[in-house]
Amino acid sequence: MEQLDAWLVHLRASRDIAEFNRAARNPEDAQKQVLQTILKANKDTDFGKQHGFSSIEGPSDFADSVPIQGYEDVEPWVRQMTEGKSNILTREEPYMYATTSGTTRNPKLIPVTHSSQNDLRKLIRVWLSSALKDYPEMFHHGILTVTSPEVEDYTAQGVPMGSMSGLTRRKTPTILRKRYVIPIEVNEVADYDIRYFLLARLAFGTPVSAIITPNPSTVLRLIRVGQEDPERLIDAIHQGTLGIPSDVLEEQPEDQLALLHSIEKTLKPAPARAGFLETVTRRYGYLCPKGVWPELAIIACWLGGSAGIQAREMRSHFEPDLAVRDLGFRATEATVTVPLENDTPAGALALQANYYEFIREDDIHVDNPPTLQAHQLETGGRYYLILTTSGGLYRYDINDVIVVEGWYEKTPRIAFLRKGRDMVNITGEKLHLNQVVEAASEAAEQLDFRWTQLQLIPDAKASTYDLLLEPSNPEAEVHELEEFLRCFDRFLSEFNVEYRTKRDSRRLGIPRLHHMKKGWAHRKHRRDVVGKGKRDSQHKWPVIQMEWEPAIRSEVVRTLVVDEEEESR
Repeated sequence: MEQLDAWLVHLRASRDIAEFNRAARNPEDAQKQVLQTILKANKDTDFGKQHGFSSIEGPSDFADSVPIQGYEDVEPWVRQMTEGKSNILTREEPYMYATTSGTTRNPKLIPVTHSSQNDLRKLIRVWLSSALKDYPEMFHHGILTVTSPEVEDYTAQGVPMGSMSGLTRRKTPTILRKRYVIPIEVNEVADYDIRYFLLARLAFGTPVSAIITPNPSTVLRLIRVGQEDPERLIDAIHQGTLGIPSDVLEEQPEDQLALLHSIEKTLKPAPARAGFLETVTRRYGYLCPKGVWPELAIIACWLGGSAGIQAREMRSHFEPDLAVRDLGFRATEATVTVPLENDTPAGALALQANYYEFIREDDIHVDNPPTLQAHQLETGGRYYLILTTSGGLYRYDINDVIVVEGWYEKTPRIAFLRKGRDMVNITGEKLHLNQVVEAASEAAEQLDFRWTQLQLIPDAKASTYDLLLEPSNPEAEVHELEEFLRCFDRFLSEFNVEYRTKRDSRRLGIPRLHHMKKGWAHRKHRRDVVGKGKRDSQHKWPVIQMEWEPAIRSEVVRTLVVDEEEESR
């Protein structure tokens, strides 16, 4: 059966692979063709008419006719679509909107059309066929994948809104989906502690030959559950139950209780598996993945940016020679690359799926910066990525910095490096400085607590943020600072939906607060102007800093770490 399924995957992917390789051998022509296809399909839309799509003959005309867009430019068009108006950005009507965090408290809504999802399906088949060719044993047992719910809400017109990961799960080949060890219903469990316990209970309860989930922080969260409560997990597997205490179940709303009971009906006692897991626990001291899943052939997850740090931590729980392959540069807006090798975040640019432009990293603050096409990039070069998609995004700046790490045929192999200007990301939350400042301002207002300056620094290894804060009152009490931190965390969760989900699932810890000495901000400002030669009139305080400056460590008065268990969230 496994051999037949593998053969079917390769057969269905053969045309997609041929198209992928043709584009890779001639990127300039491939990109011109993609651009013309998108423009022709949407020339009679409101956006197409306003920007003269019917008269655009090539990339140069396109750049002259359509300015680079941010979400603030796209949002008015999307709002018309959510209000029920047709033929706005695309001739095709969106059948859903993918949600992702924006620069304010409102999430972004990205239109999803059948054409854009057909492009995604093709790229998934190319990736899967390549991985399966290298590791045919990945189909021998179950496949562990964890996603967010596909549908989280609806527009006023009844069009669903939800996560891209949930949508991607539904668009994967049926041959793959039937091996998933996590029923899709588990993604609808609202309580994150219950959800992750169930995920661990189901994952540890069966042999797994492949783990396919974008964010390595998800796997780390499952590992922590296996460290914290192995006895309850093993007992639930032995008895064929959920393993959720009765007093916790009693607190659940009726609809959630019904959902949990429906999941429990699918479970069966597995005393042999439980006995095996007890042996693993005695050997390693916890439910160590390399003992739990000796049949595991491959892990597929992100390896670029801050996810790479978490992936390295994740790998310490598995055999050192286990295959790990990046799933590709997948943003809510589009899937951009297909990695074909292990242990690298770089993947070949998916030239047949979207039209791409690139701005050199150093040119991003230039008025009307020049753009490059895929065939004009250089190895080692760092660029901002500009997307045009069949889903209705035109010259859209997703504020991601990529690096070129080599070539596949004549096509650049690119890797996600980091979020761009004014934004930081650890596990997918993509915090914007506007959200950070607004959360701190709201917390100060609510608590009548004043601060002079702040700075946020990511710690990807610890999966949390360092909040450097100079209070207006240098004698601020510890309890005041702790209360401010909790309030700041709550407002960030309110303003950024992805931060909230990562915090609720404990994939992201509450920030650590560093009480800074009086005058810290002034001294840093002076160093930047005098020591680094920045113009005083043009100096911009770096609310977001990617790493600690050595001189700053000595400015810390005290560091506060809030106990997660004592939080009142």
